[in-house]
Amino acid sequence: MIAAFIVVFGVTCLVFFLIHFIPGDPIEYMLGESGQIADREALRHALGLDQAIHQQLMTFFSRLLEFDFGTSIHSKIDVATLIQLRLPATIQLAVISIIMALMIAFPLGVISAVRKDSHWDRVAMGFSLLGVSIPNFCLGPIFILFFSMWLGWFPVSGNDEMSSIILPAFTLATAMAAILARLIRSSVLEILHEDYVRTARSKGLSEANIILRHVLPNALLPVITVVGIQFGTLLGGAVITEMVFSWPGIGQLTIESIQRRDYPVVQACIIVISVSYVLVNVFTDLLYGFVDPRIRLLKNS
Repeated sequence: MIAAFIVVFGVTCLVFFLIHFIPGDPIEYMLGESGQIADREALRHALGLDQAIHQQLMTFFSRLLEFDFGTSIHSKIDVATLIQLRLPATIQLAVISIIMALMIAFPLGVISAVRKDSHWDRVAMGFSLLGVSIPNFCLGPIFILFFSMWLGWFPVSGNDEMSSIILPAFTLATAMAAILARLIRSSVLEILHEDYVRTARSKGLSEANIILRHVLPNALLPVITVVGIQFGTLLGGAVITEMVFSWPGIGQLTIESIQRRDYPVVQACIIVISVSYVLVNVFTDLLYGFVDPRIRLLKNS
């Protein structure tokens, strides 16, 4: 937990300084070129931006200890309220994307391993290579053009309808499924050559029974690691996909706030992203012990 705290603290400090040092002035963005000098200075003082950088940092952390993220410079809305409005959309997108990726990756990976060097294997690995190679900012518009513009099956953007989540989730799931399918294939192939699998076959167990009861449980550990990392990334906001599909999540809020130099909102978004990533990794470590009892024994010894 100490390491997790250090990571969050370090990321928060780094982002604070980077935001304040990049070119651009939020006061100029808010008042425009026609703003008077006196009005600019008054607004700068009201927002505390006329203080020294270390004083602003101390003020920020003192408020943070009280769970006060401040007020948005652009919209004048409480930052915590903005996060509460946007976070559910990101969580929903992340969960649906992970489920889609697992539903695609597990059949592809297992079939590819069991039918090694067959046509099934080549097709599955071809899909995997294609999914990894095409970036989301290309795949998203392709899906929009084909499924929304040509076929009219799904909305182009936003989250006004239940079906609006299908295209952004499938865009994210494609790359994840490609990575997971290759990982599952290699894990299953390694387990298939273990002695206990040969023993199970010699006892007359069916191939499906061997795969489900002996192979998959032992091949899950590396998959859990990658799923945990990917899920943490998605909770942080799949920035490109959210921007392409105008999905109102944390990623889109972060980009909009950076463009507006809305310091409190950017800092709050980064803190939420950092904490989400750390919590997901802690949960992944705990899940290891549940999946593989040997890890629990090593930790307790």
